[in-house]
Amino acid sequence: MKGFFASVILLGLASAPLFAQTYQPNWDSVDKRPTPAWFSDAKFGIFIHWGTYSVPAYAPVLPGKLAYAEWYWNALTNGKNNPKADELQKGTWAFHQKVYGADFPYQDFAPQFKAELFDPDHWADVFARSGAKYVALTSKHHEGFALWPSKEASATWGRPWNAMEIGPKRDLLGDLSQAVRRKGLRMGVYYSLYEWYNPLWLYDKPRYVREHMFPQFKDLVTHYKPAIIFSDGEWEMTSADWHSAELLAWLFNESPVKDEVVVDDRWGSDTRHKHGGYWTTEYTAGMSGIDHPWEESRGMGVSYGYNRAEDLSIYHTGRELLFILVDTVSRGGNLLLDIGPRADGTIPVIMEERLTEMGDWLKINGEAIYGTKPWKNSRQWTAGEVQKVEYNKEYSSAYDVTKLIDKPAEGRASIEAFFTVKGSDLYAILPRWTGHNLVIKDVNAARGVSLLGSSAPLKFRASKAGLSVELPDLPEDLRPQPAWVLKISQ
Repeated sequence: MKGFFASVILLGLASAPLFAQTYQPNWDSVDKRPTPAWFSDAKFGIFIHWGTYSVPAYAPVLPGKLAYAEWYWNALTNGKNNPKADELQKGTWAFHQKVYGADFPYQDFAPQFKAELFDPDHWADVFARSGAKYVALTSKHHEGFALWPSKEASATWGRPWNAMEIGPKRDLLGDLSQAVRRKGLRMGVYYSLYEWYNPLWLYDKPRYVREHMFPQFKDLVTHYKPAIIFSDGEWEMTSADWHSAELLAWLFNESPVKDEVVVDDRWGSDTRHKHGGYWTTEYTAGMSGIDHPWEESRGMGVSYGYNRAEDLSIYHTGRELLFILVDTVSRGGNLLLDIGPRADGTIPVIMEERLTEMGDWLKINGEAIYGTKPWKNSRQWTAGEVQKVEYNKEYSSAYDVTKLIDKPAEGRASIEAFFTVKGSDLYAILPRWTGHNLVIKDVNAARGVSLLGSSAPLKFRASKAGLSVELPDLPEDLRPQPAWVLKISQ
């Protein structure tokens, strides 16, 4: 089969324009493709987990553990009459028996996934108002149910298994893509390489890759032209078995998005933080001090897919989400913030409210976020012992940067400013407005200092000790903000 893929790719390369960069079907070549600059400038994107799992919309809420509602089918299957099942699996099986009955198969959720209230223009309006610059929808999750009319989905499952043939009877991906682009945002997709219970996957994995995954992926890219591809479900096989380098060579050489598309690092059990495009982290503090694009993804609560079991105490406040964005950007990353719509196609009001709160702040202060880079000091602390922050700890316990701002441990310093830089301008993002002087260390000169959202210049004095900025009373209209930004022109 290796020869089959190689011949396909090489034939494609022969027809590529002579002036274009040609990537060979191997990691040494594919990894040389730079991530398009738009991604690192965008900083903030919206993730959407939506599928048949949005019907049960359930995962047990377990303190200190990640419980994803979009994994319902997997948890259900592994929890059924299994004494070795974990808490999540046992809890899901118990819920399923109680609500749907022990004999109710997961596949029967598909007709109930109707999306009858889905309004793609409203979704796109919410995303635009949030200040996000790109969107990534689950074109299909590990359950294999496609949100576009994928013929491969229904063919290999042996049943209607896409949103055009069953459930919504609508091209959900296509409708949302058009609406999002009308708002001037970039539209992308999440795509799971594997599918838990696809008969072809279970029976013959090489055939699954050749006859299902490759043609389905190419159909998705050719018809919907995603600007971003968040690949996932890669851990079951190596990138050689997935033939990922060959697929990416096609994507970068021949596809209609070859110059624009951004990809992640999830292309095989051997690829995370090693191969592909930007590095990914998930529900962690992210990364720091690396010269490579990276992105932290997380939900507003614990689950990506909508989980009816999560109450208000589980959700981050708008202020907390904003500081997760600010903290991530100050260290050179992007934030992909997830929403989980309901099966009827509505966005939960609390999620819409959180996005609107972030957008209101970004309208005034966005220049300190978009197109910026990390400064030499991403943070400035108050006096005291600085707390250690663990970066890049995959699936660690919930990291909340607001604890380093508002509730530092006894005897520890708290963060008094985050920094970003763009051109000759330095931005100091303040979680508190103290009303007295702020000394910014390592800044010994400035042409001017201003508060974003206010036209009045601020008084400052530069010395060897740093830049001392006088913080006067805030203008009334800026007082409700969760953070304030000083722009220091150097």
